Amino acid sequence: MLRANRLIVLLVIAVVVVASRWWEGRDKPDAPESLAEGDYRVERVVDGDTLYLKNGAKIRLIGADTPETVMKNHPVEPWGPEATEFTKNFVRHGTVRLQFDRERKDRYGRFLAHVWVDDELLSEELIRAGLARAVTKYPYSRSMKTRFRRAEDEAREARRGIWSEP
Repeated sequence: MLRANRLIVLLVIAVVVVASRWWEGRDKPDAPESLAEGDYRVERVVDGDTLYLKNGAKIRLIGADTPETVMKNHPVEPWGPEATEFTKNFVRHGTVRLQFDRERKDRYGRFLAHVWVDDELLSEELIRAGLARAVTKYPYSRSMKTRFRRAEDEAREARRGIWSEP
């Protein structure tokens, strides 16, 4: 009798878990195969340099690399939480404008984009704040690379964020 009651309880728990997972996933759109330049609503910020759009697309910023905060089997890096918070504040109104460059996707299937809010470029502002390094080894516009290098030089000289560490 006791064994039968345990079995029923376990069965009920399993049904509830499966039903809740189905319920959570039913409103999430599949990631789009392609994405046009334009305005999009942000669903959530993953970390300083990655975010999800309402349409399911995962966006990776071009030209900026923030310290890690969510990488599996990797500790949270210094200045990572601050970079994530900066990005959350930057996109707090929910709408961003995407601009693409030479490559549309990275090897992980994320869309590579310049993310704008009004006239401000997220990658550049993260770098200027000392919360990201400029990454210029990948193929994208020379003028953007120049902007990002200048922003990094400014952050280094002012010893902001990651550049404040000895």
